[in-house]
Amino acid sequence: MSNIVTSAAEPAPAGADLATPGAPSHGADPLPKLALGAIGVVFGDIGTSPLYAFRETFAGHHKLAVDALHIMGVVSLIFWSMLLVVTIQYVTIIMRADNKGEGGSLALLALISGRVKQIRWSRGIVLLGVFATALFYGDSMITPAVTVLGAVEGLAVAQPSLSHLVLPLSGLIIIALFVIQSKGTAKIGLFFGPVMLLYFVVIAALGVMSMVKTPGILWALSPHYAALFFYHDPLRAFLALGSVVLAVTGAEALYADMGHFGRNPIRVSWMFFVLPALMLNYMGQGALLFRDGVPALESPFYKLAPAGWELPLVLIATAAAMIASQAVISGAFSVTQQAIQLGFMPRLRIEHTNAATAGQIYIPLINWLLLAMVLLLVAFFRSSSNLTAAYGIAVTGAMLIDTCLLVVVLRRLWNWPLIAAVPLLAVFFLVDGAYFTANLTKIVSGGWFPLLAGFIIFTILTTWSKGRQLMIARMREGAMPIKVFIQSAATAATRVPGTAVFMTSTPEGVPHALLHNLKHNKVLHERIILLTVKIVDEPYVAEGQRCHLEDLTHGFHRMILKYGFIEEPDVPVALANVHRCGAEFRMMDTSFFLARQTLLASSRPGMMIWREKLFAWMLRNAESAMEFFRLPTNRVVELGSQLEI
Repeated sequence: MSNIVTSAAEPAPAGADLATPGAPSHGADPLPKLALGAIGVVFGDIGTSPLYAFRETFAGHHKLAVDALHIMGVVSLIFWSMLLVVTIQYVTIIMRADNKGEGGSLALLALISGRVKQIRWSRGIVLLGVFATALFYGDSMITPAVTVLGAVEGLAVAQPSLSHLVLPLSGLIIIALFVIQSKGTAKIGLFFGPVMLLYFVVIAALGVMSMVKTPGILWALSPHYAALFFYHDPLRAFLALGSVVLAVTGAEALYADMGHFGRNPIRVSWMFFVLPALMLNYMGQGALLFRDGVPALESPFYKLAPAGWELPLVLIATAAAMIASQAVISGAFSVTQQAIQLGFMPRLRIEHTNAATAGQIYIPLINWLLLAMVLLLVAFFRSSSNLTAAYGIAVTGAMLIDTCLLVVVLRRLWNWPLIAAVPLLAVFFLVDGAYFTANLTKIVSGGWFPLLAGFIIFTILTTWSKGRQLMIARMREGAMPIKVFIQSAATAATRVPGTAVFMTSTPEGVPHALLHNLKHNKVLHERIILLTVKIVDEPYVAEGQRCHLEDLTHGFHRMILKYGFIEEPDVPVALANVHRCGAEFRMMDTSFFLARQTLLASSRPGMMIWREKLFAWMLRNAESAMEFFRLPTNRVVELGSQLEI
């Protein structure tokens, strides 16, 4: 698993140490514009947490008494959680671990993969990164369900007679959200920033209005109230962490979306706008509990609204929930694309919804699978309160894995001394471990779902990666050395005009498609290109370093095209830019030969039979290499063969 290999037919990371350019520069855009964009896209998830986080801490699976000790303690825990986890761990430290400007678990895994190959536990590091990705898919299913439900449930607060509409209306909103994905989100995205800006201003204002009536809540910012909570009621304080962590859901989104806006705009937005707005609202909810007690627990978020303003607040919160869901759905598309490029998923059909923006993509299979799972979650759990139990495990599991990967970053990438790294990591492991352990108590109540989904997706990702390695190894076993082939076949076979491009998984040996073509057609083209596409451990590859060309004599050439893990291979465009291989490439004179393997499960060492069958099924249903590499449909020849793994 730690040795990641690319191929022409199924790309995967190459582990090459290349000098590549960074992510697109954001320097041309002013900081305020980027900060506004970050508010609209990056902070939707964490921004909608006030809908349910504070309520769940008191009225969720481990109820708390509504008294001064618990109210002040919970507000203090929320503040210091956001300070430690979001501000220090993610915004200040983890966001520095960017892969040429890109963030997220897979980008981080690609960043450190070259450094950990010499470590005996490198395979464990790769598996941790893959499992974090699997948990992200669980998060992508839960976030739309819990945020939309949490927002629409405000109808029952504003108009109790409309409570029966909460579930059907939530379902309709979710269906509409996924249906519009194929249209692209570029135009809708223009409204994300202003809508979220309005949302944060409104929730901050509501919090201030409540705090003015109970100003003593400001003292909850002191850490000693959190300490008092643990001192006087340690068990309930520990269990409360399972709900308090809901206030920091979306912290990983700050890191994952770094490539879209850059590090500084996200930091500025968080420190000077989002964090103050969220804390004002949480303190306002705490002040409300001081005044109204248990009745306010029905929905402290909506109870902050003055009489007559509940319905407008429902509309604003629902718009924010849709934006939060949109960001997670788009994130699932991006992560899937990275997973395909890095060799953890089979090729899937990827559609571009905006010709001017490479990141605007739509993956139909992922979209409809997510929609089905989100609707099932809504129908099964039926309320945001029930869903929060499932939500916490996915979030805290991903956070704990990020901390594990941070160990490698601090010691292997940044070379921090032990005296500096150990205390910091100890704090992070203590905090993240406590959150994760507290959420384990909710497994029976719904926490089983993200764990089950995570293990299923983890099995799929690792099966594909391992299967690819086995398939390439089996193909290499019978491969003929290219020099031997050229010497024996170049002069014996009839040469015909034109160019033949043989896509091959590895830059060694003779491609199976070339052998089959010579066997059946008994001819060779005047110019033969043995082409391998490699995906490197960096997001981008400079055009000047895209192509590596080797002349093998007798009209044979070995070509390697390199792409970053967020770039999309386009073989015809790359060939058009090659000027060191004889005549210019003309598509009408070029034929592309692809090998399509039919896998046969066997008892040979490698994987268990059921995993071999799963891999074979995924290979059969993978997107055609012709479409994935954008080859001209009328210039492609596929030659089949059987292979045991």
